[in-house]
Amino acid sequence: MSWSTLLNDVTYRDRPNNNAPNTTSPSNTITTADARSQISRARSYASTAATSVSISGDISSQLHGGYSHPLARAWQAERQLTKAMLMWPLFVTDNPDEEEIIPSLPGQKRVGLNKLVALLQPHIARGLKSVILFGVPLAPGCKDALGTAADDPQGPVISAIRLLRRAYPRLFIAADVCLCEYTSHGHCGILHEDGSLNNALSVDRISDVAMAYAEAGAHCVAPSDMNDGRIRAIKLKLIEAGIAHRVNLMSYAAKFSGCLYGPFRDAAGSAPSFGDRRCYQLPPGGRGLARRAITRDIAEGADIILVKPATQFLDIISDAKEIARDMPIAAYHVSGEYAMIHAAAKAGVFDLKTMAFEATEGILRAGANIVISYFTPNFLEWLET
Repeated sequence: MSWSTLLNDVTYRDRPNNNAPNTTSPSNTITTADARSQISRARSYASTAATSVSISGDISSQLHGGYSHPLARAWQAERQLTKAMLMWPLFVTDNPDEEEIIPSLPGQKRVGLNKLVALLQPHIARGLKSVILFGVPLAPGCKDALGTAADDPQGPVISAIRLLRRAYPRLFIAADVCLCEYTSHGHCGILHEDGSLNNALSVDRISDVAMAYAEAGAHCVAPSDMNDGRIRAIKLKLIEAGIAHRVNLMSYAAKFSGCLYGPFRDAAGSAPSFGDRRCYQLPPGGRGLARRAITRDIAEGADIILVKPATQFLDIISDAKEIARDMPIAAYHVSGEYAMIHAAAKAGVFDLKTMAFEATEGILRAGANIVISYFTPNFLEWLET
């Protein structure tokens, strides 16, 4: 029975019959007020009866009212994306006047120092709070087996740190620490003669590079090499130099190997010349390894735990939040994830903006409160509207 049918049935059942014989007894006289009262009671009865019919389950099962309005929908999120959560990756080259579009990374560029301040200016005006720098050495012969150009005082990263500290004093500057952009073999450290990673020499070299970036003025150093023990080595050197109190150490604690880094390697020129990185980056199925690496890096002095990639490893982000519940959790929405969303949107599969938000909201829901994203310039604009 529908609500309207029930209401009419009860209402008209209790109304006086106008065709019945009229009596003069006061007790049989039904006034207009009585009729209205009967209708009101009938509506109340019908409403209660209809509710009991329409709800199959407990009253708590009725949820739609809690998110029927756009603002009410926003209130349902544990974490809402804000500009302060976003960190923009920047590729800085040793060619001062370069401003080259990266074909595999739509909307992203490689830039030289002379173009960097102007590139950032409109985004700073929209509320950009932080960037992470990746050096891209292009000069002939600048790469060698030891990655000596990584901490060159005149190199792209150190020069960019100093420039940005002067131009934008309030901007938070992180520097990715790795050797892959600077080594002739493209691997993330120093190698043994057989081509395997020499962990001890790599950690010593990586920690020296991190120190150079910190002393140049980076607010955060972020080792992405995945060598064992590099967090402890960097932390000890920061303490010894007396600057550990002002330099944030963000660990790529759970960085997985895989095929989602292709566009980044195009941008940074960091593809290995032989082999792959599966022996030092985590295997995609290695959830237990990731948990162990996160636990280890917390103990070694990390200030932020980073998971990379993001979308395919939401369970790892959740694990990181559980293990490091009192620490910030970062997630890197990597180049392949970004490029896939652009390609699918271009093919008409979905709307770019909608998908960018959905992917990022999933990352936040999993537990991250910092997102390294190539969508950062877009989000700065989208969040205003």
